[in-house]
Amino acid sequence: MVRDDLMRLRASAEAEAATLAGDLEALFAASRDSNADDEHDPEGATIGFERAQLTALLAAARDRIAEVDDALARCDAGTYGICEGCGRPIAAERLAARPFARFCITCA
Repeated sequence: MVRDDLMRLRASAEAEAATLAGDLEALFAASRDSNADDEHDPEGATIGFERAQLTALLAAARDRIAEVDDALARCDAGTYGICEGCGRPIAAERLAARPFARFCITCA
């Protein structure tokens, strides 16, 4: 059951990362094809800001994938749900809210 939930979470993060990567590539392509002065655009955010925002969101999605992969490895090793700090079980509520948690509330 836990493994299935983690796999769903991973699939969701992968889909988000793919969408963000596509959006970022489209932004790069649009900025290559445009000679707009994005630093003085009164209509909204600069292309640089949008690029930075998409890059940060993509990095967060990729980090989430890595966290889920680590949790899946702990499932395989039989250590999922055990705090890496104190060795005690991580509360079910914490794992429900953060399925890839490595530490209990106290150690976090």
